[in-house]
Amino acid sequence: MKNLKRIVVAGTSSMVGKTLISTGIMKALSKRYNVQPYKVGPDYIDPTYHTTATGNYSRNLDSFFMDRWQIRELFWRNSRGKDISIIEGVRGLYEGISPYNDVGSTASIAKALRAPVILIVDARSLTRSAVAIIKGFRIFDREVEIKGVIFNKVRNENHYRKLKDAVSYYIPDIEVMGGIPRDENLEVPQRHLGLIPTPEGREKIKKYINLWSLLVEEYLDLEKLLEIGDSIDFEDRGGEYTKLWHVDKRRCTIGVAYDEAFNFYYWDTFDALRENGGNIKLFSPLRDAEVPNCDVLYFGGGYPEIFARKLNSNRSMIESIRNFDGKIYGECGGLMYLSRSIDGIEMVGLLECDSMMTKEVQGLSYVIGSFLENCPIGKKGVTFRAHEFHYSKVVKIRGKFAYKIERGRGIVDGMDGLLSPDGRVLGGYAHQHPVANPYFASSLVDC
Repeated sequence: MKNLKRIVVAGTSSMVGKTLISTGIMKALSKRYNVQPYKVGPDYIDPTYHTTATGNYSRNLDSFFMDRWQIRELFWRNSRGKDISIIEGVRGLYEGISPYNDVGSTASIAKALRAPVILIVDARSLTRSAVAIIKGFRIFDREVEIKGVIFNKVRNENHYRKLKDAVSYYIPDIEVMGGIPRDENLEVPQRHLGLIPTPEGREKIKKYINLWSLLVEEYLDLEKLLEIGDSIDFEDRGGEYTKLWHVDKRRCTIGVAYDEAFNFYYWDTFDALRENGGNIKLFSPLRDAEVPNCDVLYFGGGYPEIFARKLNSNRSMIESIRNFDGKIYGECGGLMYLSRSIDGIEMVGLLECDSMMTKEVQGLSYVIGSFLENCPIGKKGVTFRAHEFHYSKVVKIRGKFAYKIERGRGIVDGMDGLLSPDGRVLGGYAHQHPVANPYFASSLVDC
């Protein structure tokens, strides 16, 4: 796979407008090319914007979840046949899980893929100091190929000209791709976990994405960006197939809750389920009368607390889930829905606990855990990696736990994965990825 066009769009911090600019670039290029989007790190929401912009499912690349060869394998799988891949970074370029290494950072992905980086710099009140920032990012890790810069929050044309002249004078081999003007009307409304997910307001978000693409086309040099994207070769896949997850072919139909309340899923999870013989049927706990004809139910994360009264009012769906006799797994928001209640509003009640929202974040971390016994998503004794991000907690808990958390918080006292008395229903706060928990898909599909 030679001369594959790929660009990492990274920021100097988490507040520089990466998603707006990255998604705008993806949409603008998609008018002429087949664009494959990616997001660095554990994120469900930004990838839905990428997918809406390009028509291709955005994938997550994460060096805490994956080793270098797995990162390359996932990239190879999804980028082959595409014209260019755009990879949106996470937080600042070098932010990861530790101040002493780059695990979990955008930089680690850029190095694994040998991909050139376009750095986004918030230019408010900056001219010459912008050069110092770019130079500092460049010399911090010489293996990271910073090839260009985009200035955001530019005041006017005169401000942009000074920025460009300063970079051209002090760092002539850095390409200035353009400058995005200040405009607060470009920002999408947010809530506690980030941007509003696209399933909640698809048409409105499409309008934002179209606006971002027009802005990118007007103010950025996309031809120069394409040239940079082709500046480094990426070697052929080579060698033997890199294993991503355990495969144990079976036949199983999985009902996946997917609507405004439940939409936090990795598309790689669906790939892993299908490779293990899983047939996926999407359904809506908000609108459908009952669960589909299936062997397993999977409730991902999302915002069930926002839709708690509507979920509660769909009594036929709740009774259908209560009467389901197969395996059921709920993750974060899914755990809350399977509990007895959310903030006092009755839910399904298959797990013996109640859930409640809090003002303060309860879990925000990469997770390392191990399975204490075989359960719907794992094998006893196997260590997994995951992540958690929630403003809720569960209380009045009865039952045993399927996994212990060594890094992170879990449900309570470092324990996670609450089981129903018969062991058929499982709910946990740890968000699972099929590479970081290689037995996730094969265990769920084992009917």
